[in-house]
Parts: sequence; structure tokens; C-alpha cells
Amino acid sequence: MASAENHESLDREIPTFCRVCEPACGLVAQVRDGELVRLRPDKENPVTRGFACNKGLAGDEIHRDPDRLDHPLRRRSDGSFERVSWEEAIQDIADRLKAIRAAHGPNAIAPYVGNPTAFNTLAGPAMGALFAQLGVRRSFSSGTQDCANKFAGSEAVFGSSTMHPIPDLAHTDFFLSLGSNPRVSHASFISIPDPVRVLKGVVARGGRVVHVNPRRIESEKTRAGETLLIRPDTDVYLLAALIHEIDREGLFDEEVVARHGKHVAELREFVARYPAERVAGVTGIASEEIRALARDFARAPSASAHMSTGVNMGRQGTLAYWLLQMLVFVTGNLDRRGGNILSVGFYESAKAGRRSYDEGFIESEYGRLRKGSLPGNLLPDYVLREEDPVRAMIVVAGNPVLSIGGEERLRAAMEKLEFLVVIDLYRNATAEYADYVLPSTDSFEREDINITGLGLQHQPWIQFTERVVPPRGERREEWWILGRIARAMGLKSPFDPIPMDATQETVAGADLERGLWGRIDHMLRGRGLTLDEVRAKPRGVTFEGLTPGRFYSDHLQTPDGKVDCRPTGFREAEERCEAEFRELEAEGPTRLKMITLRDPWMHNSWYANLERMKRGPKHQNYLYVHPEDAEARGVVEGDRVRLASGHGEIEVELRFDDDLMRGVVALTHGWGHARTPGMRVAHRMPGANQNALLPTGPGSFDPLSNQAFMTGIPVEISSPGA
Repeated sequence: MASAENHESLDREIPTFCRVCEPACGLVAQVRDGELVRLRPDKENPVTRGFACNKGLAGDEIHRDPDRLDHPLRRRSDGSFERVSWEEAIQDIADRLKAIRAAHGPNAIAPYVGNPTAFNTLAGPAMGALFAQLGVRRSFSSGTQDCANKFAGSEAVFGSSTMHPIPDLAHTDFFLSLGSNPRVSHASFISIPDPVRVLKGVVARGGRVVHVNPRRIESEKTRAGETLLIRPDTDVYLLAALIHEIDREGLFDEEVVARHGKHVAELREFVARYPAERVAGVTGIASEEIRALARDFARAPSASAHMSTGVNMGRQGTLAYWLLQMLVFVTGNLDRRGGNILSVGFYESAKAGRRSYDEGFIESEYGRLRKGSLPGNLLPDYVLREEDPVRAMIVVAGNPVLSIGGEERLRAAMEKLEFLVVIDLYRNATAEYADYVLPSTDSFEREDINITGLGLQHQPWIQFTERVVPPRGERREEWWILGRIARAMGLKSPFDPIPMDATQETVAGADLERGLWGRIDHMLRGRGLTLDEVRAKPRGVTFEGLTPGRFYSDHLQTPDGKVDCRPTGFREAEERCEAEFRELEAEGPTRLKMITLRDPWMHNSWYANLERMKRGPKHQNYLYVHPEDAEARGVVEGDRVRLASGHGEIEVELRFDDDLMRGVVALTHGWGHARTPGMRVAHRMPGANQNALLPTGPGSFDPLSNQAFMTGIPVEISSPGA
């Protein structure tokens, strides 16, 4: 807390919320003389109740960072940047985009949309409006490095990409978590503040929590659960084995399965390929442990399950998400108190995501791809191709050069582009190649709601935040920048004048003050609320908690109202799954595999430039190795080693971690800023880019979802001179 003297000198204390991850933890912004000086946890927030992590509390440092972009920049012919006016930048951008589109068609222009836009309510519609009018058919986003598998999986199983039943942790007796690290990442696709405290509550009331992970993230001593160590990228086989063992024990909830499921016999047929004794060697989990886990899950009074990026990013991420849903469904724990329940929140979004999975694909230059965001791993292929390449890109709140596999190919692609515009907080690694770098506002310089948690909140709620402080310099919101570009290109924009014969409906789409928020106001009216009513409650509006009983009757979106237990669109992937299983069997348990280590001091690119996040040993990222694996390779702690895959190599300092499963190495992502002079702190302490070791191009992503392969990567360790 601020001292009494400090507190008295503050102009205002404004309730707001964090936009780093899904829980949107409540914050109080302390403002002095119109400047944001500090953030503290909001103890009066009705949901987060004073919880906030160090990343969220560092948001004021990002706001004040002297390396932040404050003015539009244009590249000079010598590669340096010069300040230009917004008017000059917008007009030149519009003219050049128009010329490229006229000469080469809409395929020549593509956006890349980064993760922070998911936490920015007005940015998404603005991007969609501009790119749709440009006729853009090739678009990329960070979603294919993160969670595209979940949208595809829920669409195939439930008929809607927006249906993701979450664990009812307040009541569950058994919680199974795969590929997640809630202590550091605070969970994904489940929005819950202070998840470790909640998990400790499950254990304290006699429940059981099991974390399946290649690294021991919890033990019985922590009172937040136990860890079951697993070989990376083998979770799909564990899930299949669990379902098969439950079936073999006669523990399916036959009434639920018969009433609400279809293709159940086909599901049984698939999982029968992977009995516990067969998958034990590949997963590294003894068959007796697998059987015991299956029985305990099925026989618990209630059980729930969840998986996160550690599984999403594997080669079988979509199949794994399907089987996770099946594990919950066949045991009768879907839409059940203490099981997995669909969170509704301020808007029932199941119908909005409705689509036939089998119709959600296009035939492309690189084969059959899922509609929507193309695989980020194909971005350099689309730019570097000889025929009909992408020639111009608009990158919004993203840094593909460092966040996608194959760094050198991405750099070559950025070099080849005829025109590149980057809209961001910083002049990041991608922006170093840009023709224009445009300064966007941060989350405390704009109005917003906590939209990212919609449909994922353990306690559903909505909060509106006013703009805490005016934008510094000439920073502008993304919707403003994109809208101005659209207007300069002669397209429809939020700045169009209101027609004289406008009705209330057309005003909502054209009026700058109301139209921007018209979509949210419309969504709220389904709950009997208006945006003005939400604005009037600075700490938000809560809704009923997770409530079972409506999933099958009101939310399920399949045409026949049945859960699809084995989607026909997965057949080819099932055969790939079997082929990869045989590869893993032949490979054996001694092959080193690399995973991503989540770090409480790093979150994507922005946090790389904060001095506080780099103090002491945090000035670089380390390669963590089990001591016995290091000894077998003749390296010791503190050595600078060469880490190589079939796709690239880096040098990195080695550290021991006996919490890792043997045969697993871990490296934190978000580093590699040696060629990013626009971020001086990150440039001074660049670290190594893990993604330089990842596969890229055709064959490096899941055809079911466009999700990139980013974990379980085979690697070798050696001395740099070897």
C-alpha cells in the first residue's frame, strides 16, 4: 500500500483490471498529476479480491517505459527511422496499400494479429472491418501458436468453436490438469484468479489434484496437488488409455452416453488401440499408474479435467482436446456439479461459434487448411513464394519474427516484403523491418471490458474500465489507426458522417461515440443489461456461478443435439497419431525432447524490456536439464552449450533441474533480442530464441486446426566447439 503521504498526493485512484491473461485481475490505478504512478491489487474487486501477479502489477512500468513508441515512425532509405505526422503516415500507408492491391489483388496483403488484441475489445472488430473491405483472404495470428486446436476440437465435438466447459473447481472431488502451470501462467481457457489458492482448497477439503507434466510443478508438500511426470507430446496416448481402461472396468456412465452421445462405439474402437500396457513405454508412466488414475477419476463422486498450452502445442493437440472432452463426458462429469460446466457470462456465445467442422476447411497452395487464421508456420512460405506472394503486411500487437518457429526464414520474409506496417507499443524485432511503425495505446490509455474471459470464467462477471490516463505523446488506439487507414483508402470507417435519414440501428453502426460499443451493448441486452449500467459500476457486475443442467438442452450446437464422440473429420489424423506412436516407440526414452518453461518474469515481447524483470540471474534464459542427462553428455551446470534441433541451433547457458523428467530439457520463450535495438533493455540482455529450434513450413502444424508444433522437439546438447 502507498504511504499516507503518498496517498494524499494522488489525484485519483481508479478501479481497472489487468489485461495480461484471462483472469483480468482487478487493479487500482494510482494517478498523480495526470500520470499513472502505480498499480496495486484491488481488494474490493468482487471476484479477484486483491489477487494480482507481478506481471500485472508491472503494467505501469510498461506504460512509462522510455522505449515506448510515442510518435509514428517511418523508415529512411538508410534503414534508420524518422518521426512523421499521423496525417502523413496514414495517407502514405493508404496510398501504398491501394497501389499494391490494384496491381496484385487482395492476396498480396495479409495481417498478422498478436495475442494482446484478444484483450482489447475494440481492436478485433476494427481489424475485421478493414481486412474484410480489402478482400483479404490470407491472414495470420498468434492463435496458431497458442490454442487453435481448442476451437477446432470444440467445433468438431460440440458443434461450436466457442464451447469450452471448464472445471468446477469449487466443488470437484478430482481435478486432472494436463500441460498447465497455474502457479506461473494462471491457467488458460479457464479464467480464475489465484488458481493455486483454489487448488489448495480442493486438496484441503479432501479432493485430489493431479498435474500431468514433464516437469514436477507441484508435490504433496505444496498442498496444491501432485505431479505425474509424462514424456512430452504423449498426452494424447495417456488420455486414450484412461478412457479405454475406464471402459474396460465398466465405468462408463452408460445412461448419459446413450442419451447424449453418438459414435460411441467408434470411440471405444479408437481408444482400444492404446491400452495402458501399450502406452506405458511411450508416456513414461507405468501401466499400473495409468489404470489407477483411470479408476480414481471414474469412481470419484465428481471429477473434472483441463489441458493447456503444454498439450495444445504438441503434434496431437486437437485429438488430445477431443479425448479430454470424452474423458469428462463418458464418466458422466460433463454438465455436472463438480465436473466440467459451460460458463456463460454476459453473453451466451455458443450459437455465435456454430459451424460444421467438416465444412470449415479450404483447399490452398499447401493442401487442405482450416478456415480462419492460416498457420503462422506458413507465413514465410506465403511471402517467399514466387507465384502470387504476400507483398504487404499489417502486424498488430504481434512479433512474428520471434514468436513463430524458424526465425531466419521469417527474417528473410520480412526483408522481401514490399511494404510492412507494424502497430505496437514498441519497435520490436519485427518492427525493425517495417516501413512504418505506429504507436498504439496500452491498456491503461483506453476504455475496455474484460471480454477475453467470456465463456471461460469460473465466476462470470463483466467490468468496464474507463481510460485511466490520457495517451502519452501521439499514441492512438488500434481502432482509431485502422479506421483512419480505411477512411484514407475510401472505405467505410467509424469516422463516416451519420446519414441524414439514419435510424437508431444505422446510428449504432456509424456514430463514433456509441457505434464503437454498440456490439457490446447489444450482447449485454440479452442479459437485461446496458453498457451504461455496467459503466456505472466501476468494479463490475457478477452473474450466477457455474450452473449445470442446460448444456445438452440449450447450448449444444450439433445438428442432432448429440455430442460427437468420434468426429469423422479426424480419421486421417488418427492414422497419423498411430504412425507417430510407432515412431516414439522406436525412438526410446533416452531421446532428449525440449519443452517451453513458463517464467513468472517473462510474458511475450513486452516484458523483455523491463529492468525489474531482468535483475540478478534473470538477465538471460537458461537451458534446464536433469543432472543425470547432463552427466551423460559431459556437460556441467554453468557451461555454455550448443542446443541443436533438426531446424536450427542456439547457444545457451545450462542449469540443472532435477524436477524435470529424465530425457526432457526446458527453455523459456520470449527471448532472442540481439537484433532489436529499439528495445534497449532487451537488446542489452537478449537471451536465446527458443523458436529458432522449431519446425517451420508445410508439415510443421496440425492439419486439423493449423496449430503449430512447438513442444516435444527432439534436440541435442553439446559443447559449442564440438
